[in-house]
Amino acid sequence: MKKLPLIILFFLFVTRAFGQEKLVKDLDFDKVMDTVFMDANSSEIICRLSSAGFKKISSNTLETAGDTYQIKSTKNGFEYQCNWMRAGFAAQFRYDKILKKIQLIGMSRYEFGNASNDGSGESSINLLTNNYIGNWNYFDENKRKLVKMPPIKAKMPIKVSTLENFSEGIYTQYSDRCAELYNSEKKKLLSRK
Repeated sequence: MKKLPLIILFFLFVTRAFGQEKLVKDLDFDKVMDTVFMDANSSEIICRLSSAGFKKISSNTLETAGDTYQIKSTKNGFEYQCNWMRAGFAAQFRYDKILKKIQLIGMSRYEFGNASNDGSGESSINLLTNNYIGNWNYFDENKRKLVKMPPIKAKMPIKVSTLENFSEGIYTQYSDRCAELYNSEKKKLLSRK
């Protein structure tokens, strides 16, 4: 019975430690390691750059992060991922030497759609070029099967964002515009039948 409190304490420690894992990497290209992590208490992405004196740089509060987030290393920066039951998104960041800030350079999203997988697929946007590409599916009621749509390619200008002003609102703007493109393309495909 005396071991139970120790087991509970250990479990809480491990849970807390994994919730605050840090990515240690030279993000600002000065050969000194920097850190990025999600603060589990404030739900903010926190970055500390050596070139900024390790001062705390943080995103806005990310309400939907919960326990389903991950911060991963990418070739030139890092990626914040948030996955839910049937959908998720990722935001890619890279240090901009001119701005001397961590810049949002791309986003991607996926959805499994409804029970028939209508609306399933994925998309991405390169925020440096504003190039959007979506690979989506729709369920054809007449044929009773899932149909892969031709890739949707478009220009989608979204205001330049840095880590300091990154919020779910930026993702929501992207997601809403992505849904508009999907619905418009689906309507065109169905009208040709």
